[in-house]
Amino acid sequence: MEAESEPYVRLATMRQLHQAVADLNTARSLADTLQTVADGIVAGLGYELACVNLVRPDGDLVVAAFAGNSAAEALITGRVGSRTSWDRRLAMGECWDGLRFIPHTDGWVLLDDDVPQWHTEGPEPRFEDEWHPQDRLYAPMYASGGGQDLLGVISVDRPRNGRRPGAWGREALQMYASQAAIAISNARLRANMQRALVRLEREQAALRASEESFRQAFEYAPSGMAIAEMGGDQHGRLLRTNDALCRLLGRPASVLRRYSFADLVHPEDVGTLLRTSAEGGRAELRLGRRDGSYLWVSLRNSVVADTADGPRFLLTHVEDIEERKRHELHLAHRASHDALTGLPNSAELRARLSARLCERPHAAATTAVEALDAAYGDVEDAERRVHGFRADGFEADAVAGGPYDHHVHAVAPDDESDEGAKGLAVLFCDLDGFKSINDRFGHHTGDAVLIEVARRLTTCVRDGDTVARLGGDEFVVLADGLGAADAADLAVRLRNAIIPPIRVDGRAVRVGASFGIGWAGCGMTAEEVLRSADQRMYVEKRSRSKVHRRAG
Repeated sequence: MEAESEPYVRLATMRQLHQAVADLNTARSLADTLQTVADGIVAGLGYELACVNLVRPDGDLVVAAFAGNSAAEALITGRVGSRTSWDRRLAMGECWDGLRFIPHTDGWVLLDDDVPQWHTEGPEPRFEDEWHPQDRLYAPMYASGGGQDLLGVISVDRPRNGRRPGAWGREALQMYASQAAIAISNARLRANMQRALVRLEREQAALRASEESFRQAFEYAPSGMAIAEMGGDQHGRLLRTNDALCRLLGRPASVLRRYSFADLVHPEDVGTLLRTSAEGGRAELRLGRRDGSYLWVSLRNSVVADTADGPRFLLTHVEDIEERKRHELHLAHRASHDALTGLPNSAELRARLSARLCERPHAAATTAVEALDAAYGDVEDAERRVHGFRADGFEADAVAGGPYDHHVHAVAPDDESDEGAKGLAVLFCDLDGFKSINDRFGHHTGDAVLIEVARRLTTCVRDGDTVARLGGDEFVVLADGLGAADAADLAVRLRNAIIPPIRVDGRAVRVGASFGIGWAGCGMTAEEVLRSADQRMYVEKRSRSKVHRRAG
C-alpha cells in the first residue's frame, strides 16, 4: 500500500518534515528545542510517541523531552539510562543506515536494563511489516563535524499506519535526526553564549565596582599614594597621586606628574631608593617639599597590572614618618652626646676614632703620591694583587692593602724625619682648678663652667674636627691633617680660649687647662691612642709650675 501511494506519501512527508525542521529554528532555549524535537516527530513524521534522550556531561543519557502521552511523559522524563546500556542497544538489532531497529523478538532481553522505557503488551503481528508494541526504533544524533560524538538518541513508537517505516520513512526520520542534532547544538551554543554574556556582565560589574573601590581607597586614603610607570624611558615617572601625597609634599598633582621619586629624593638617599626592590620593596628616605625642605617618609612598593597581559605599574604607599624619625634622631643624639654640654660623649668619640683606624700597622705613605698609591694602588701592583701576589712576589694580604683598599691609613708624623708630614692629632684636655670651683661654689657653677668651656673649645676648631667630653672635666679634640707644629699651635689656642674668666651668677671664676698631644696611627686601638694622649697630658701638667695651673 505504501508503494502504491509512494509519490503522495513522499510529498506529504516532505511538507511535514519541512515544517517540523522550521519549527526547530523557532525555539528560544535548549529545553524548548528538545521539546520541539519530540513534538515534531509526533506532528510531522507520523509516530504517536517520541522521546529525546540527551547525553549528559558524565556520558549517561537522560530523558530530556517526551511527546504523545502525558502519562508516559510524567513517568520517564528526567530519568537516566547508563551509557553502557545505550551502547548495547545501539549495537544490536537491525541497522537501517543511520537508524537502529530492534524487533520485539530480540528486544525482550532489554526489558530489565536501566534505560527508561514505555511499552504496552500487544498481539503478535498479523503480517510481516506490522508494528509490534515492543518493537524499538532509535535515531542516534551526532554532533556536527562528521565525527561519532554522540549527542543524543531519538526513540519513536507506534507508527500511525501500524507498519514499520519504509525506505522513505526511514530516510525522513534520519534526516530529521540530523537536523535535530544541529538545532540542539545551536541551542546549546546559544545557552553557553548567554551564560558567558551573563558571566561577563557580572565580571565587568564586579571589575567596575572593584575599580571604584580602588579609586576611592586611593583618592581618600589618609596617607600618600602614587602610581608610577615601570620600565621604558619613563620608568618611575608619577602617573597619578592622591590628595594626601599632594598635601604632604606641598605640590599639586599636575606638578607631581612631571617628576619621579628619583627627582624628589634627598641626594644622600638616592642609593637607598635605587636599592629598593619594586616588588614588596621598603625604604625610609627623605623627599623634597615645594618649600625646599625635606620630609622623612616610608615608601612601600607593590606591582599591579592593568589587565592580565597589560602593562605593569608601581603602586607606592608613602607614609609620613617625620615625627618618628625626629624622635629616633633625638634618641640617637642622646645616646651619642653628652647631656650637659651637647658634645659627643665617650662612646661616640671612640667610634669616630676607630673609624679612622685599621688593624694594619705602618701602612701609610709619607708623600702625597705614595699616599694616593696606598689608598688606591698603582695599576701594575693592582694586577699582581688580583692574581694573589704582591709586587715583591709574596702572597697578597687578603685583609688590607688589596687593589680595592681605599682606606687612607693614619700615621703619626715623625718630627725628626719629615716636618711636612700630616696626621690625626688627638688633644687630651684636663681642666686645672675645676675641682676647687665645684667644692667652693657647688655643682651648678661647675656645670656652667663645663658648658662654657665646651663652647669655647668648639669655636676654636675647624668644622670637620671633633670636640668631645670624655667625662668629668676631661675633653678630647680630634683634628685630622695636622703636623706636629700645627697640633702644638692648636693646643696653645685652645688653652688661651679657656683661661679668660667665666661669669656665673654674677661671679667670675677661672680655670686652666693642660693638653697632651697624641697621634692616631693604623695598627693602634682607640684605647691605645687615648691612653697615649692622656699620658702626655699628665707629663705636660707636671712640667708646668703650680702657679701657672692655679684657677678659681
